Parts: sequence; structure tokens; C-alpha cells
Amino acid sequence: MPTSSPTPTAPPAPEARFAWEAQVDIGERQSLGHGPLGESFIVPILGGRFEGPRLRGNVLPGGADRQLLRADGVKELDALYELQTDDGAVITVRNRVLIDESATPGRYARSVLQLSAPTGPHDWLNRRVFVGTLHSLRPARAAVCIRVYELA
Repeated sequence: MPTSSPTPTAPPAPEARFAWEAQVDIGERQSLGHGPLGESFIVPILGGRFEGPRLRGNVLPGGADRQLLRADGVKELDALYELQTDDGAVITVRNRVLIDESATPGRYARSVLQLSAPTGPHDWLNRRVFVGTLHSLRPARAAVCIRVYELA
């Protein structure tokens, strides 16, 4: 009679730990025209500041957020920009966001971030999965607030 092997234990569900909050100053949205997938836009990233328990610093100007407004009203954002920590390290961020204004209850805006940090005190960012939220700071400020969480 064959012996049964023990059932493997499933890993625990991921937990989200706060990593940082960024307030990112943005320029005016510019239309790039209509295509087969919807209307495309670009939004310049002008700068800003970020802070969390393990790192803080400035959002560098020069990045941009490419946006697609789909026919179903959902927005897909693909932002590429750099963060410079107070100790001088430069971290490249690619933030892909899905926004559904028709979600119930309230607006759905969630993202997955891909980070590239130099070797050193911040290289832990290269070895983790990060997710985030996004909301506008208008009309008080031409900026967005991004909250980032590390999945544990």
C-alpha cells in the first residue's frame, strides 16, 4: 500500500507594509491623439518629495506619465521617473496604474511598481514587490499623491 506524503502547507497570504508616500508635481496633460486602443496622453513629471520609514528624498524632474483612456472609460497609466534619496542614491520607478472611475464604492486606482536601485543601502528595493494607490491633490496643488506598499 503506497504511503501518502504530507500535504504541503500553503504560504501565508501577502501583507502590505507601508513603504513611502510621494507627492509628485505634474504638468498639464497633453493629448497624443486617438489610436485603436483609445486616446493617449502624456503628463510631465516636474518634481516632488517622498518619505517613508526606510527612505526619503526628492522626485526628480524629467519623468513622464503616459496615459491611455480606453473606450470603456478605464485609464491605464505607465509612469517612468526617478527618485533621489537624501543620501544621493537614484532609484528608477516604473509605476503602472489602473484607474476605474465607475468602480463601486468610489474610484479604484491601484498600481504595481517596478524599482531599480543601485547596489548599496537601497538594493533591497530590487528584491521586493511593491503596489500602490494614487489620488489627485487638485485643486489645491497640481500634483498626485502616491502611497507605496511592500508586499511581505
